[in-house]
Amino acid sequence: MASYNSALFSQGIKDGISICIGYFSVAFAFGIFTVAGGLSPLEAILISATNVTSAGQLAAVPIILSGGTLFELAAAQFIINLRYALMSILLSQKLDESVRLPHRFLIAFVNTDEVFAVASSKESVSRQYMFGLILTPFLGWTAGTAVGAFAGSILPAMVITALGIAIYGMFIAIVVPPAKENRHILFCVALAVALSCLFKFVPLLSGVQTGFVIIICSVIAAALTAAVFPIEVKEESHEF
Repeated sequence: MASYNSALFSQGIKDGISICIGYFSVAFAFGIFTVAGGLSPLEAILISATNVTSAGQLAAVPIILSGGTLFELAAAQFIINLRYALMSILLSQKLDESVRLPHRFLIAFVNTDEVFAVASSKESVSRQYMFGLILTPFLGWTAGTAVGAFAGSILPAMVITALGIAIYGMFIAIVVPPAKENRHILFCVALAVALSCLFKFVPLLSGVQTGFVIIICSVIAAALTAAVFPIEVKEESHEF
């Protein structure tokens, strides 16, 4: 059995601090957004403590508030968070022999985009390092949600409304830069927006539940983008 290494755990915590700070601000906005929608501060905290996925949580709250079905909620989360499965497969190649099956489940729970980026930059990562790396982001995400949720329950309605849109600003900030540089991404984003507008304003489509709208728009936009802009596979030449 591999011995415990506190230095590796401390290094993981150190590497996760910057992620923690970023998560706190985003989670603060999520907490306000959730409470403003009608959920309690405790419900907001439980969502963040058991999910750790900003996009998935943001999509889940409207489904919950609109009384969507469990199937609708599960399907939306599956589509939105499917990338984490692929990221976990790649990260598994970096884990050393100290990481056993139970540890992999725990690490996968907080294997967010940022955690994956930091861990995958290493040649090999241990159980102790990964536990430290996921601890601070988890605490930042949960604590940020708690502060935002309780602040949302006492702040004036005007302030809550203003802060509630901050999380949308975060996603805009994430999408716009790559969309400006890559026409494939721009096409996918524009198509998803157009489809969302159809479901919002076309009477025949406006009755579709929020969760199914997210699923349909995501799948169609991704599928059509892949069909219009297929990835070119370059054949490697082998010299004998």
